[in-house]
Amino acid sequence: MDIKQLLTAMLERKGSDLHIRVGSPARARIRGGLQAVSDGPMTDQDVIAILKTILSPAELKRLVEHADIDVLYVCPDVGRFRTNVFRTLGQYGLVMRHIPTNIPSIEKLGLPPVLKQLAGVERGIVVVTGTTGSGKSTTLAAMIDYINENEECNIITVEDPVEFVHTSKKSLISHRSLGTDVPSFKHALKYVLRQDPDVILIGEMRDFETIAAAVEAAETGHLVFSTLHTTNCSQTVERILNTYPGELHDQVRLQLSLNLQGVVSQRLIPTKDGKGRVAALEIMVSTPSVKKHLLEGSIGALYKDIEDGGTEGMQSFNQVLGRLFADGKISIEEALNAASRPDELKLRMKMEGLI
Repeated sequence: MDIKQLLTAMLERKGSDLHIRVGSPARARIRGGLQAVSDGPMTDQDVIAILKTILSPAELKRLVEHADIDVLYVCPDVGRFRTNVFRTLGQYGLVMRHIPTNIPSIEKLGLPPVLKQLAGVERGIVVVTGTTGSGKSTTLAAMIDYINENEECNIITVEDPVEFVHTSKKSLISHRSLGTDVPSFKHALKYVLRQDPDVILIGEMRDFETIAAAVEAAETGHLVFSTLHTTNCSQTVERILNTYPGELHDQVRLQLSLNLQGVVSQRLIPTKDGKGRVAALEIMVSTPSVKKHLLEGSIGALYKDIEDGGTEGMQSFNQVLGRLFADGKISIEEALNAASRPDELKLRMKMEGLI
């Protein structure tokens, strides 16, 4: 099977990611598990042929030099795929994630309305977090599309690679892709600030320089969106803080208290009927209490702020997982498996008569 046939087979079975390794059948991520979509194991020749199909000569050269690259592959009549190619035991492997052509709205994704509120702030930082495959990029795309539909803004995205391609609507939007348009996030942010942006999307805050540049952009009046691979809101604040040298922590706590508008941490939970997955979001927004605890460095107190902040649109993972279970969307096993505090969730469910 060629790459087009493999990708088509994956999409026909509603898969999200195609995994290709030498010596193993091609497998697709379907409803959270990996299922074979090729008849037999892939050979080294099969994988090399696929790489020659999906990579340009310049990308092949980068792969040889760096042994690991991210690219966007557009398969004619099939779709767009974010692709990571890597070396494993002296051979190449790759993972290709399907990027939908149509950008889903916040409503269509079933996301809480508070995400519109976060997308509507004038300045500051909004961070969407979660593990790989948790839907961060899709949630961010929906928030950017909401701004694009409703605000007269100059929106600039910097990604590795560009995933969702937005068409300018009420806003003007442009995309920068690492390796093609810019050499690094740090370099891109330096020049993006000279291009009169209102909204900046940074694909991922990977290091101290990128985080510091994002904070600076927010302090100078821009709305900045980005992602981190953290698993809850409190951990996100800790990750940002600990990226800085210890002697700067007082300054950074002040900056976060003034500029961090919200954190959205996301997990995808298999549904009870086995037909798909549902998003569970922990949400923290900037309130006087959150600002106070950020300034003090009282990271542990943020969890109670989130639990008590329902009127402001905040919710903890335990709260949303409890609701998903009560609504019959997920099983008790999946709820407890996804919980940050499973013992506390189980006790809550017992007290509410859910189990």
